[in-house]
Amino acid sequence: MGKRKEESVSNSGSQKRQRKEYTDIHTDDSSASSQSPDGEVGIIESIQLKNFMCHSNLGPFQFGSNLNFVVGTNGSGKSSVLTALIVGLGGKATATNRGSALKMFIQKGETSAHISITLRNQGRDAFKPELYGTSITVNQRINQDGSRTCKLRSKTGTVISSKKEELIGILDHFNIQVDNPVSILTQEMSKQFLQTKNEGDKYKFFMKATQLEQMKEDYSVIGKTKKNIHAQIEQGEERLEELKKLYLEKKEIFKSIAFVNEMQSHLKDLKHQMAWAVVSEMEKEVELLKEGVDAEEGNTEFLRKVEECQVKVNEAEKKYKAIQDKLITVSEEAQALHPQCISLKAEVQAKRKEVNETEIIYNRSKTELKRLGKDSQQLCKRIEELKNCANQVSEPEKLERQRRIAYLREQLKAFHDEEIMIGQQVDQFQQAISKCKEEQSRLRRESSEVQQALDAQQKQQRDLKGSKTNTFKRFGPHVPAFLEAIEVAYKQGRFRKKPLGPLGALIHPKDPELSLAIESCLKGLLLAFCCDNHNDERTLQILMSKYYTHGHRPQIIVNKFQDKIYDTSQKAVHHPEFPSVLTALEIDNPVVANCLIDMRGIETVLLIKNSHRAREVMQCNRPPRNCREAFTAEGDQVFERRYYSSNFVRAKFLSQDVEAEISHLDKEIENKRAQLTAFQQRLHSIENEIAQNKDHLYDHRQHQKQLQAKIITANAEISDLENVDEHQSADVHILEDEAEENKSRMECVKQDMQLQSRKMEELKNNLQAAEKKLEEVKEKIHQVEEIAGPIKAELNQAESEVENSKRHLQHYEDKHREHVACIKKHKDLLVSKGKELEEKIAKAKQIFPERIKVSRTVKSLDAEMNRLREKINSESSHRGNREEIIQQFHYAKERYEDASSKLKNSRRFIAKLDEVMTERLKVYRQFLRSLSMQCKLHFEQLLRLRGCSGHVIFDHKNETLSITVQPREEEKAAHCDLRSLSGGERSFSTVCFILSLWNITESPFRCMDEFDVYMDMLNRRIAIDMILERADFQRHRQFILFTPLSMSSLPTSPHIRILRMPDPPRDQRTLNFQNRNDRDEDE
Repeated sequence: MGKRKEESVSNSGSQKRQRKEYTDIHTDDSSASSQSPDGEVGIIESIQLKNFMCHSNLGPFQFGSNLNFVVGTNGSGKSSVLTALIVGLGGKATATNRGSALKMFIQKGETSAHISITLRNQGRDAFKPELYGTSITVNQRINQDGSRTCKLRSKTGTVISSKKEELIGILDHFNIQVDNPVSILTQEMSKQFLQTKNEGDKYKFFMKATQLEQMKEDYSVIGKTKKNIHAQIEQGEERLEELKKLYLEKKEIFKSIAFVNEMQSHLKDLKHQMAWAVVSEMEKEVELLKEGVDAEEGNTEFLRKVEECQVKVNEAEKKYKAIQDKLITVSEEAQALHPQCISLKAEVQAKRKEVNETEIIYNRSKTELKRLGKDSQQLCKRIEELKNCANQVSEPEKLERQRRIAYLREQLKAFHDEEIMIGQQVDQFQQAISKCKEEQSRLRRESSEVQQALDAQQKQQRDLKGSKTNTFKRFGPHVPAFLEAIEVAYKQGRFRKKPLGPLGALIHPKDPELSLAIESCLKGLLLAFCCDNHNDERTLQILMSKYYTHGHRPQIIVNKFQDKIYDTSQKAVHHPEFPSVLTALEIDNPVVANCLIDMRGIETVLLIKNSHRAREVMQCNRPPRNCREAFTAEGDQVFERRYYSSNFVRAKFLSQDVEAEISHLDKEIENKRAQLTAFQQRLHSIENEIAQNKDHLYDHRQHQKQLQAKIITANAEISDLENVDEHQSADVHILEDEAEENKSRMECVKQDMQLQSRKMEELKNNLQAAEKKLEEVKEKIHQVEEIAGPIKAELNQAESEVENSKRHLQHYEDKHREHVACIKKHKDLLVSKGKELEEKIAKAKQIFPERIKVSRTVKSLDAEMNRLREKINSESSHRGNREEIIQQFHYAKERYEDASSKLKNSRRFIAKLDEVMTERLKVYRQFLRSLSMQCKLHFEQLLRLRGCSGHVIFDHKNETLSITVQPREEEKAAHCDLRSLSGGERSFSTVCFILSLWNITESPFRCMDEFDVYMDMLNRRIAIDMILERADFQRHRQFILFTPLSMSSLPTSPHIRILRMPDPPRDQRTLNFQNRNDRDEDE
C-alpha cells in the first residue's frame, strides 16, 4: 500500500485569536471531478467556527466531495466541528450530547459565537438555483441569551433569507437529517449504542436511522385523525336527522302561502309601472329645463348693453386722448419756454450784478475824488500858513522838524501797510476757522447719522440672531414675551377669539426675490395685529402698553374672523406674467388674508421684478384691469403716472435666508464702523487745525493791537510837531509837490469816473434789454398756462366721463357674466338631470326591460302600491312574513343538503383512507422486512471480511434488535454479545453495523466521530478498507470521519482528503464547560 502525505493545518496570527487553515496537496482537478459521479447537492463544501466552544477561530475547512478524514489529537477541535455541524444546520443543543443550552457553546469571555456552513447546490436537483447559485451558505449566530439568528446567503454572499422555515425547506429538499444518528454519529451516541443493554433501544436506533420511526408516527397520526373523523360522522348523522326534520317543517309552511302570490304579482306589475312613470315625469322636467335654457340663450340684452357701453368707453377714451394730446402739446410749449426763461433770469442777474459792481466802483471813485479835493484845499491852506510864518522860525529847527515828520510819516505808512497785511491774515484765519467749524458740524452730523444707522443695524442683527431660535424676535425683542402674554390672557378667557399677529410672521413669500417688494407694499402692516371685535382690541391695547412705548405701538386691525378667504376673482388683477401680492404669498390663515385684502388691497397690486418692465406695464399702456399699482424687486412703487423709489435695499422681516441677512449686516456694520473711525480721525484733525488757526489768530490780533498803538503814537507825535508854539511849517516845496501830486491823482480819478459812467450807462441799457426779453418770455408762459387751465378742466371732465363709462361697462359686464353663469348653471343642472334621467332609465330597465306607456302619475301608483303592501302585510301577519318564510325554507333546505353532502364526502374519504392505509401498511411491512434483511446481510458480509461471524436478529413484533459476534472461529465456539467483546472488537462491530445502515439510508453526507477508537491496527486497517470501498462505491455520497490517529498509510486518490487539525495549546487539553443552573430552550 502506497504512502500518502497528510494535509496539515497551520496556526497563524496571535494566540488570542487563532485562524486555522489547511492546505490540500491532493486537490480535485477538473478532469477528475468531471468524470466522477460526485455529489451535486447537499454535501458540505466548507465549515468555519468563531468563538465556538473553546476555539476563537477554527477553519474554514474545505471538504472533498467524497471521502474526508479529519485527524487531530484530543482537544484539537474535531468534536467541535461535528457539534457545530449539528447546531449550524438547526439541530438542538441536546442532540450534540455536549451541552444542554446553546449559550454553553459560546467561548468564555465572548458575547456570541458564529458558525458558517457552505452546502453544494448544483445539478438538476438544486434548490432555487436562480437565487442561491451553485452553493448555499448557512450563517448561524448564537447569542448570550441562548437565542440564535440564521442568515442564508447565495454564492455571491447576498443574504437571501433569514427565516427558519427556509432552512428547514433546504434540509428537506436535500434530505439532510440532522438528528439522524446514522447521518451524524457522535462519540457519545456511539458509546451509548455499544454499551446499551436494552435491545429495544437498539431497535429504535435502527428505526430512527432508516426513518421508519417517522413513517410509523405518521401512520399513528393518520389513525387518530381517522378516529376523529368517525366520531364527526356519527355526530353528523344525528345533526342531519335534525336538519331534515326542520327542512320538512319549513317546506309545509312554504306550501301554505301560495294564495299571496297573486297580490305579489300585481304589486310587481305596479313596481314596473312606477319605474317607467318616474322616467316619464323626469323626461318632462328635463324638457322644461331645456326650453328655459334655450330662452335664456336667446336673451342678448346684456350683451348688447355691454357692446354699447364698450363703444361709449372707446369714444370717451378717444376724446380723453385727444384732450390729453392737446394738453401735452401746450405743456410742451410751456416746457420749451422754461429753459429760455431760466437762461434769461440768469442773464438778467448777471447783468444786474455787473451794473451794481460798476456803480460800487464809480461811487468809490467819487468818494476818493471828494477826499482828494479836501486834501488839496488843506494843502493849499497849509502852504499859505507855512509861507506866512516861514520867516519867524530858524532854518535849522525847521529842517529838523521836517525830517522828523517825514521819518514819522514813512514809519506810519509802513505801520499802515503791515496793519493791512495783518488784517488780511486775520481775515484768512477767521475764514479758515469758520470753514473748519462748518466742516466739523457737517462731520458731527454725518457721524451721528452713521451712529444711528449702526445702532439700528446692530439691533436688527441681534433680532436676526435671536430669530434663529425664535422667529418672532425678528419683529422686535419684546414680541415673544408679548405673544406669551396674549396666550396667557386667551387661556384666562380675556379674549373672545385669540388675536393674530404680527401679520408678517403669518405670511411667507413663494419667491424670495419678491420679499423686498412685498415689504415695501405692506410696510407697517407686517407688525400689525388683528382682532375679531372691539372688546378684544381694548384688551390687546392694555397688554401692548406693557411692552410698547406710546409712540411705537403696532397697528391693531378689527376685522370679523372668517373661515374662508374672500372671493376676489372679479376684483383681483390677473396677469399672464406677473403675480399679485395675494398670489405671491403663502397664507395659511384666511383671517390674515382677508385682513390684508381689506387694509391694502393686495389682490390689486402686481409684483414685477424688473423696473423697466414695470414702467412698460403700468405707464406705457393702460394698466391691467383691476390693477392700482405695482412694486419692483427693488421695492420701487409704480403708479400709472408716478414712480417712487424705495429707501431700502434688503428685506427686513420676510427674508427666508437668515444667515445671509446676518452676513450682509455684519459687512454693513463693519462698513459703518470704518466710516465712524474715519469721521473720528477727520474730526480730530479738524479740531487740531482749528486750535492751530485760533493760536495764529490770537498772535496776529495781538500784533495788530501793537501796530495800532504805534500808529496812534506816531500820529500824536506828528500832530505835536506840526502844532508846536513856533508854528514851524513843513517844507513848502514838499507840500507843493504833494499838492501837485494830489491834483494829478484827482485828474486820474475824474477820467476813471467818466469811463465808469459810460460803462455803467451801457450796462444799464443791456440790463433793461434783458429784463424786457425776460418779461416777454414770462408773458408767453403766462399766456400758455392760461390756455392750459381750461384744457385741464376739460381733461378732468373727459376723465370723469371715461370713469363713468367704464363703471357702466363694468356693471353690464358683471350682469352679462351673471347671465352667462346662470345659463351655465342651468346647463349643468340640465346635464345633471340628463345623467339622472339615464340612471332612472337604467334602473327602470333593470326593474322591467321593456318600456311601459304609463298614463297614471307617480303619486297615484305609489298610493295603490302602499294599499297593496298593507293588504299583503295584513295577510302575512296571520301566516308570517312571506319573504321570511321563503328565506327560512331555502335556508333550511341548503343546510340539510350541505350537511348531507359533507357526510357523504366524509364517508367516501374514510373508505378511501382505509383502502390507502391498508396498502401503505402492507408496503411499510415489506419495506421494514426489506431494510432489516439488507442490514443483516451487509453486517454479516462485513464481519466475514475480518474472519468473524455474527448476526443481527430483528424481532419486529416485540420491537427488539440484538447483535451477536463471534470474533474468530478458532478462538470461541459460541456467539457473544457486543458487551463481552474487547474495545477494538466493539468499535469494529459498530463500524460494520453503521456501514450496514449507510447502505440502506438516504442522506447526502455521513459523519462519524472517532470511528477507530479502541481498535488494534488490524481491525483499524480492515475498517478503513471497508470505508474506502464503501466510499468508492458511493461516489455521490460524502463521508466525513473524525479520528485521533494518523492516516498516513491511506492510498493516494483524488477522492480522498485528509485534514490535519493543529495541536491544541499546552494549557488546553479539555473543553472548558461552565456549570449552568439554568437550561435554555433551543429555538
